[in-house]
Amino acid sequence: MRGIAKAAGTTTPTLYERYQDRDDILRAVRIQTRVELFGGLSRARSLTQTCERYLEFALDHPHAYEVLFDGFAQPPSLHESWPSFNLMRLRLAQRLGGTPRRHTRLMLSLWSLMHGTAMLLIRGEVAGPLRTQMIHSCLDALEAIITQAARSKGKAYSGPKWPASLILGEAAHSKVNIGEADSSAKPATKRNNQSKPKPAARLRAVRSDG
Repeated sequence: MRGIAKAAGTTTPTLYERYQDRDDILRAVRIQTRVELFGGLSRARSLTQTCERYLEFALDHPHAYEVLFDGFAQPPSLHESWPSFNLMRLRLAQRLGGTPRRHTRLMLSLWSLMHGTAMLLIRGEVAGPLRTQMIHSCLDALEAIITQAARSKGKAYSGPKWPASLILGEAAHSKVNIGEADSSAKPATKRNNQSKPKPAARLRAVRSDG
């Protein structure tokens, strides 16, 4: 807290008047960042423009952006409001039909692509023509994913179906159920007189299960 107070140009007692501890400060940063990010995205006229403004925000506020997603899948961040995630998911529903929750898996794909691009640009200190090309490559990929989703009507995807117990972006109702077995996974059958699989075979089995 002393280092934070020094960086903020204030005193430690003054900092404790507003925040209980470091976690309280990080929570305040996350909330403020979400408000500012949502403000920028809500003025976008299309889903593509929304994604572009998302990347612009990340690049304009790199430190706050990194704090925002540090431990996002764990409490308390998991159970906080995710207004920008919900806004983009709503716009997916408006474009593709159905309810926003129906498009959570697709939204997660787009979010992963945007976040990965943002972090590469930030950590790689990318500038100039390469930065421009990376941003538009990301936007092209996003549009291709959305277009394919519209054609397949959500029927084409790999792996198990999205479990009803996995809820994102719904504040106190969000949950990831870490460690819970996937009910759709088929139990492995053991054959008699079968030798133990070699390490390479076990590795392939683990990858296929993942």
